[in-house]
Amino acid sequence: MTDLKQAIKEKARQLGFILAGVTSCEPPAHYGVFEEWLAANKHGMMNYLAEERSRARRADPKQILPECESILVLGIPYSFHRQERKEKNIKNLSGLSELRGSKKDSFQISSYALGDDYHDIIPPRLKLIVEFIEEQLGHTIPNRYYTDTGPLLERELAQRAGLGWIGKNSMLIHPKVGSTFFLAEILLGIELEPDDTLVTDHCGKCTRCLEACPTQCILPNRTLDARRCISYLTIELKDDIPEELRPLMGDWIFGCDICQQVCPWNRFSAPADSAFETKIPLPVLTSDLTLTSVEFNQRFKMSPLKRAKRRGYLRNLAVAIGNNGDETDIPVLEQAMQDAEPMIRDHAQWAVKNIKQEIASEEHPRNDEI
Repeated sequence: MTDLKQAIKEKARQLGFILAGVTSCEPPAHYGVFEEWLAANKHGMMNYLAEERSRARRADPKQILPECESILVLGIPYSFHRQERKEKNIKNLSGLSELRGSKKDSFQISSYALGDDYHDIIPPRLKLIVEFIEEQLGHTIPNRYYTDTGPLLERELAQRAGLGWIGKNSMLIHPKVGSTFFLAEILLGIELEPDDTLVTDHCGKCTRCLEACPTQCILPNRTLDARRCISYLTIELKDDIPEELRPLMGDWIFGCDICQQVCPWNRFSAPADSAFETKIPLPVLTSDLTLTSVEFNQRFKMSPLKRAKRRGYLRNLAVAIGNNGDETDIPVLEQAMQDAEPMIRDHAQWAVKNIKQEIASEEHPRNDEI
């Protein structure tokens, strides 16, 4: 099957996957870390992760596909944007915005979300790979494929397949292309020779990601406290953002790239697949706070941002506007305070209060600030 494996990898490269490796269907060796993470409630409100069926399948890929003999793990790059304000984010280790009081005409979106939604782009390519394998074999084979949505510990599988190591920021890092790529997996009912696991940890003594994280969500065991992660707060969390975390979010309105921006391995980031180059209308302006549901759906029809829905997107934007501290934004926030969605109203009200407090503190500094 060696020739077949190489042919599969070549087909994957033709479809835009710059990384490809094979591992067995053996249970993940570090599944216990995942169970401990769940037990500590680090998954926040992502309750689907703790469901018994989901846990059983993550513990053993054969629970997903009983005929599974091999797993093909793939990586495809997205466009990684080092935005102008990145350096200020990196230096801002305390998480307190250095940008308050300066008018800004845009807000930050995680690089992976600037192109078309990978959930729509990647699965059809995985299907083409399965069809290619079946053509080579002359018969159909049992298979399942996923990108992000499957009940798999995909980063551990990717490390086992030789695609990189799990860094201190919990991202999978490849020594030649960094961490700015999507992962995908195809469970196959045929046996392919596994690739060598990348066992070397190339993070060394570097702690840049831990120091730069504004909310200090990165844990010592290379996992995250999702409840404090800006990506979780702006995407997965469907309720109010905890007030104590709002000032630490800066101007991020969907996802966060800080731990990747400071990672020295991402100087090797690969050029993006064309599907993931920036597609959504930029820049994002404060006027987005007045988007109707129809306008939101039109603007982000093909974008990952639709996951946040209008209420989550405007909630995040209100917090970012409040963190900017510009009093000229108060009128648009006051307009948002009349929105039909209570969550949008509440976060807009917080933003107005935050801006006014900033203005007051600048006009009447405490004695220890003089």
